[in-house]
Amino acid sequence: MCMRSHTEDKPYSCQLCLEPFFTNENLKVTMGSHTGEKPFSCEVCLKSFTLNQQLITHLRSHTGEKPFSCEVCVKSFSTNGNLKVHMRSHTGEKPFSCEVCLKSFTLNQQLITHMRSHTGEKPFSCEVCLKSFSTNGNLKVHMRSHTGEKPFSCEVCLKAFTLNQQLITHMRSSHAREKLFSCEVCLKSFPVNGSLTKHMRIHANKKPPYSCDPSACKKCFTQSGHLLTPHTTTIHGGEDNYNCTMPTYKK
Repeated sequence: MCMRSHTEDKPYSCQLCLEPFFTNENLKVTMGSHTGEKPFSCEVCLKSFTLNQQLITHLRSHTGEKPFSCEVCVKSFSTNGNLKVHMRSHTGEKPFSCEVCLKSFTLNQQLITHMRSHTGEKPFSCEVCLKSFSTNGNLKVHMRSHTGEKPFSCEVCLKAFTLNQQLITHMRSSHAREKLFSCEVCLKSFPVNGSLTKHMRIHANKKPPYSCDPSACKKCFTQSGHLLTPHTTTIHGGEDNYNCTMPTYKK
């Protein structure tokens, strides 16, 4: 059979579509697609298959058997095909390339999904509001806006979120000691980028954006919350007795 792959000899032909094949097994798969015949059935879930080898591979989903192991990281897989795909994570191989922008991908399905960014195709539609999406994953996330599902929960306070990224942001700002955003001037760190942006106003050469009425004290502040409380309460006798202004500030 190996020599046939070099000589391009395909002695087995489908009588219905006339497509030639290297092996009789490949011919049987095609014939099954025409006739719908699937004589090999799983005794566990009753799913049927055209070939016995397909049934053997399927049974591993029930037994958990993974006979194909990666020699680099020892991770195991149920099929040799899955192992070959995994090996690309070690070799960096990306055999599927976009003809438009030349971007490469590990899987053909990734290329198919990427091509929709060029064609604008959105084959997955919401049955509630008819909004369309390029991937089924994006549709699933969108459906949570209708169902109210929030599958990502904080282990500390049990607050739930629609997206995992929302949970990550919450953990950084509310619970985590890890502070990833650092000020390049004083090296002070913050859990979220928004806090760093507010902090940087302290070092900026320009005047802070929030100020009192210029006719009064002209005092300036980096945040609006610091303007009305405690400044107006302690200096000007409370919010009702003094009117502070906050000029428009683009964050």
